[in-house]
Amino acid sequence: MRVIFTYFILLFCASAYAQEVAPKEHSPHKASVYSAILPGAGQVYNKKYWKVPIVYAALGSAAYFTYDNQQKYDQYRDAFLLRQDGGTDEYDGIYTDSQLITIMEHYERNKELSIIMTAAVYILNIVDASVDAHLFDFDVSEDLSLNTTPKLIQTQSGYQPTLSLQMNF
Repeated sequence: MRVIFTYFILLFCASAYAQEVAPKEHSPHKASVYSAILPGAGQVYNKKYWKVPIVYAALGSAAYFTYDNQQKYDQYRDAFLLRQDGGTDEYDGIYTDSQLITIMEHYERNKELSIIMTAAVYILNIVDASVDAHLFDFDVSEDLSLNTTPKLIQTQSGYQPTLSLQMNF
């Protein structure tokens, strides 16, 4: 009895050491936090390096348009204020006061839209990192197929020809 008990203990210990270690999971939360702190860092964590230039190009473009629209708004605002103080500006004889106000409003609106676009690109960067991390271990093998083979199945009345469908995914 003692020998059987000893073999049981040895078998139990050997099976405990033979268990596989679970692979470390890819964390969507970590990818999101990385992208929130530094745009593109979540994409690097997900090993999607090709997305980093796209993120920075989109953020840089949106930031450029924000800056450019602010500069043009300031330029037309300064001309309007100078005109209100009785001075002359570079647009004297080209634009009326109401036209200057319309142009100022146009560039102010464009600046605000550019700020919204910058925020949207930043948020999309975080969402993209999170979704990529969720799908990091997703199997995208090319073995997506449907095989059909004829088979014979034995029934009470004999063998019946059938068609077997096998899906690989």
